[in-house]
Order: sequence, then C-alpha cells, then structure tokens
Amino acid sequence: MELTALLLYVGGLTVCFGVQSWLHRARTGGDAGFRRPLREPRSPAWWGAVSFVAALVLGLAGLLLGTLGLVGPLLPLDRVPAVPWLGFLLALAGFVGTVGAQQAMGRSWRIGVEATERTELVESGVFGWSRNPVFLTMIASLAGLTLVVPNVLQLAALVCLVLAVEVQVRGVEEPYLLQTHGADYAEYTSRVGRFIPGVGRLPRSGIAASS
Repeated sequence: MELTALLLYVGGLTVCFGVQSWLHRARTGGDAGFRRPLREPRSPAWWGAVSFVAALVLGLAGLLLGTLGLVGPLLPLDRVPAVPWLGFLLALAGFVGTVGAQQAMGRSWRIGVEATERTELVESGVFGWSRNPVFLTMIASLAGLTLVVPNVLQLAALVCLVLAVEVQVRGVEEPYLLQTHGADYAEYTSRVGRFIPGVGRLPRSGIAASS
C-alpha cells in the first residue's frame, strides 16, 4: 500500500501541476499559469511559498522513506486494515477533485498571485460551494496519504500544507481579490464559505473583518 500511495502522490502532482500547466498554456496561448511569490522575506506570500514547498518535499520524503521501510509509522493505523484503504480512497478522490476544481477555473487558474493582474472571478460550479476547492481537495489528498503512511514526515507535510494554505488564502489571495474585484468579491465571500460550505463567510464590509 505504501508504494501505491507513493505512485499516486507522484502521479497526482504530475497531473495537478505539470499537465494542468500544459493545458493552461494551450488554453491561453503561452501562459503556464505560474506566478512568482513576492520576494520580501517573511511576507505572507513568502511564508506561503516556503511552507508549500516544504509540504511537497516532506510529503515525497515521507512516502518514499515509508515505502523503503526507513521510517516507521507514528500511529498504529496499519492494525486496522480498513484505515489505509480509506486513506487511499480519500487521497484519490482529493486528487480527482483538485483536477476538477482547476478545470472549473478555466483561464483564471493561477499558482500564485500577480498584484497587477485581473482575472475573471469564478463563482459557479464547485466555487459556489467553496471559495477554495482546489486547496480543500489538496489537503484532503495529503490527509488521505497520511492515513496510509502515518509517519512523522507525512504528518509534518500535512501541517505545512495547512499552514501554507491558510497563509496564502488569508494573507495573499483574499486581499488581492477584494482589491481587484471590490464589491463583487465582498458579496461572494458573504454567501460562500472559505473552504467548507457555510463556514468562513465574511461580512460584506470586507475581509478586514475576517473570521
């Protein structure tokens, strides 16, 4: 099961980043969709990027070393045969959901934020249920893999990913979208939850009152 989880992780990252970037480039006529984070050390964008890269590296290391038997599980989840399978199904569903949410963004899909750029505000489909379905499904994927290979590196990767998402969403993307789309985004945040439907909605007065 550990090897299967490792292959799913590598395949999922390849599709979610490599294939998605290629499709976006074809859709937009040359834009790969990657935006460099702000260079100011210890800015929200910087911390978000560092935490995200740490999550990717730790996730790969945890699965690889777990597969090789070099790092043992912290939790005896393997004693319950159903847990690894449930984790694998959650991870698989998360990767499929990530790809679906990326496709739902269309030409507005980006990794990172360019402050001077204006893209369409996507509010339909899965974005009518969650303002950040891509991040939500990514966390679900890594949580599922952590159930399959519950070692210290996988747990650290999951923590880093959650921190990266929180910093990126609250400190970078929400202020950018409010500045870019103004009242339209404020209205959107008042009726759609940040990650989970109904949870994390914001007052129409703006993100400064973020819950």
